[in-house]
Amino acid sequence: MILGWIGIIVLVVVIVPVVVFLLFWVLQAALAVRRATDDLVEVGTSMVADLQPVPELLKTDTMVGQTTAGLARYGAALDEIL
Repeated sequence: MILGWIGIIVLVVVIVPVVVFLLFWVLQAALAVRRATDDLVEVGTSMVADLQPVPELLKTDTMVGQTTAGLARYGAALDEIL
């Protein structure tokens, strides 16, 4: 019976505080992950807004092609003149 009480005292004095300490650090790590994911959501949301004009790049590419062709014709005309 005495050994049972000693076991319970050891459990309460040693094991329970260690478990509470470990749970505290796990909770701190979980909260840090939560803050990091909140930051990722914020950055991701702002990135989506930044990427909205990307389809317009296709128009820009077409216009650059047209400008290049026009410059080539202009250069050919200058070669003929000079």
